[in-house]
Amino acid sequence: MPVSVNLLYDHRKNRVFPIALKWDREVKKIKTVDLHHSYRTGRTLFHVFSVSTEGAFFKLVLNTDNLFWEVEEIGTDGI
Repeated sequence: MPVSVNLLYDHRKNRVFPIALKWDREVKKIKTVDLHHSYRTGRTLFHVFSVSTEGAFFKLVLNTDNLFWEVEEIGTDGI
């Protein structure tokens, strides 16, 4: 499912990471980036971020060819 994501670049650490996402008409602040990895399918590079928000976690995938974000997985922590 498509999703809107705010991404931050830290030039001192040379890192990028998501800081917020808009899901179900609500902006959710990302509390932690639990995992980040990348992979290729053909020539396309994908970045995968597993992130936690208040009461939920998301697996976000960035397609670097078109810069579109998708939610691959959603879970809740029981709240």
